[in-house]
Amino acid sequence: MIELTEVTKVYGEGRPDRVEAVRGVDLTIADRAVTVLEGPSGSGKTTLLTLIGCLARPTMGRIRLDGEIVSGLPEKFLTEVRRRTFGFVFQKFNLIRGMTALDNVMLPAFPLGVPHARLKAHARELLEHFGVGDRAGLGVENLSGGEAQRVAIARALINDPAVVIADEPTASLDGARVEQFLAMAADLKAQGKTVIITSHDPRITRASVVDARVAMADGRIVEATP
Repeated sequence: MIELTEVTKVYGEGRPDRVEAVRGVDLTIADRAVTVLEGPSGSGKTTLLTLIGCLARPTMGRIRLDGEIVSGLPEKFLTEVRRRTFGFVFQKFNLIRGMTALDNVMLPAFPLGVPHARLKAHARELLEHFGVGDRAGLGVENLSGGEAQRVAIARALINDPAVVIADEPTASLDGARVEQFLAMAADLKAQGKTVIITSHDPRITRASVVDARVAMADGRIVEATP
């Protein structure tokens, strides 16, 4: 379970252009469920997602992971929590051009020291699971949008994270690809993963796979529905 208590994030503190991106958020995110953070651009949902995923620290407030406060950990320990607990699917996928799909999937696991042969086999299994095993040796710049998305999800799962975080994952996808993503989200939930998504796409926010919706505006939660 992820718990946020009075979480605030300020950019440019002490400067005239100070921005309070997240304001006093209290939120509990259930395990093994799909939660969507929704709201227009500038509502604070992506900033909140980075705080939940330990990619940034709150200016004020506390974040607990399974009862343990993680928001105040030294960076060394926070990096370890992030690497072992979270898998990230970024809006533009952030695959590294010039590398193959297989190498991109393997990349987040390199710091963990997993034997190369075992890591490579696991990465291939993930690509096969998401229907892109035949693209393993292809440079990611040659993938279609849907293929790139599936490779990005495989990469997010390489360290077997408990929580998968996806930031606007369907922003540039057509209806068929959106349905594929929702099927993958359902698959992840069935595997016992916690899935957290930001989106302003009603195809995502109103999907039957979603267990909880958190609506944001001006850095605050304006509605939360299980």
